[in-house]
Amino acid sequence: MAMMGKTPPHFDEMLISDDQVRSPYTKYEKWFAGEDAGRLTKKSKEAEAFFRRTGITFNVYGQSEAQERLIPFDLVPRVLSSREWSRLSKGIEQRVRAINAFLQDIYNRQEILRAGRIPVELIAQNEAFLPQMIGMTPPGGVYTHIVGTDIVRTGEDDFFVLEDNARTPSGVSYMLENRETMLQMFPELFSQIKVQPVSDYPKNLRRSLSASAPQSAGKKPTVAVLTPGIHNSAYFEHSFLADQMGVELVEGHDLRVLDGHIAMRTTQGYQNIDVLYRRVDDDYLDPLNFNPQSMLGVPGIMDVYRAGNITIANAPGTGIADDKAIYSYMPDIIEFYTGEKAILKNVQTWRCSEPDALKYVLENLSELVVKEVHGSGGYGMLVGPAANKKELAAFERKLRAKPGNYIAQPTLSLSTVPIFTKKQLAPRHVDLRPFVLVSPEGIKITPGGLTRVALKAGSLVVNSSQGGGTKDTWVLED
Repeated sequence: MAMMGKTPPHFDEMLISDDQVRSPYTKYEKWFAGEDAGRLTKKSKEAEAFFRRTGITFNVYGQSEAQERLIPFDLVPRVLSSREWSRLSKGIEQRVRAINAFLQDIYNRQEILRAGRIPVELIAQNEAFLPQMIGMTPPGGVYTHIVGTDIVRTGEDDFFVLEDNARTPSGVSYMLENRETMLQMFPELFSQIKVQPVSDYPKNLRRSLSASAPQSAGKKPTVAVLTPGIHNSAYFEHSFLADQMGVELVEGHDLRVLDGHIAMRTTQGYQNIDVLYRRVDDDYLDPLNFNPQSMLGVPGIMDVYRAGNITIANAPGTGIADDKAIYSYMPDIIEFYTGEKAILKNVQTWRCSEPDALKYVLENLSELVVKEVHGSGGYGMLVGPAANKKELAAFERKLRAKPGNYIAQPTLSLSTVPIFTKKQLAPRHVDLRPFVLVSPEGIKITPGGLTRVALKAGSLVVNSSQGGGTKDTWVLED
């Protein structure tokens, strides 16, 4: 998520001027101009009914109790040319390779620390670093099997990575359902405009997970999805992906350690699992090794993992790679492990743990976005330009008390794409989360990803938990 403060005019991804359309959008704009606004309004209501019927909801926390909500869907696609996508995907692949190499190094030889490229205390004192993973290499050498990289745009060729989601990235079910909805509502549009498909993601996910199975697995590894249960905010996605992959959806109480393997309860007795796509946080994964109060994990799973008899995707301890303080070192990390300069830029970041940076941030609080190092979903952050004096003063106290908990970034002027509102198009700010699959066989990036859109005019809050919506993302064939 990002916010806009006192920044120059934003980049419009569809329009160069009122009467000139950027080339990726020319065919879509021509189609739209010939459409009846009443028909599109009706289609928009149909889409909402479809999402409600399918049960695509998420839970919003922070109220007196969790509320189920529908994520609003906008029927105007976000369109990227194949040239734009080619550059983006090269940058994402470079980044994901570097993250995997960083994790391998940080839990083994720690060359990057010895070289002085990252401060030792940033790792040693980091709650996302798991000492239990030291000396441990996962099956196939893959730590991050599924990555969601959040990207924002500020100009024609200016793409920035906002954050790397290397733990349990969510949102892929919306990418798939958004496309399915568009195909159902506007089949004629897809015959006129050649768009790269995304529907093979579940098949690719299963193939990628199977390819990451331990050596003890047979030719047809058994894959399962571990969910915390129906009360989790992303439960719809867990069950959707298990169903689409044709694998079992399990909870901790369905699993046990049996003869040195993890086995799930079935009607025919217990069956061994080779690959567990877990959507449970590290702390709750194994009550014998982590949080002893956890009812969501599997007692002893880490011992089976260390013995090389199960693949856990993503590997425990990957959170150190998407920590927001580590994020500020990503250009160094990429260069250290790949020998190349980063293709995609980082957003300038001040680490509040450093006295000079803290001084600058405190002096310019009203201009900056300040985030918790371990925060997510837009919670626990300050958006300076949108904050009042009381909020700024309260956050200043937090910063002075625990500076190491925060990083700060400039407010970015994010690009806009049109949404359909009141029978016409109106610009709204967006970000993009492409989904990356990593296995010993290679890296596969689904063309497009999840575009999240701010629905209020001028707002840059794109998080669904904070009132944002989603739209289909098109990558053109050529």
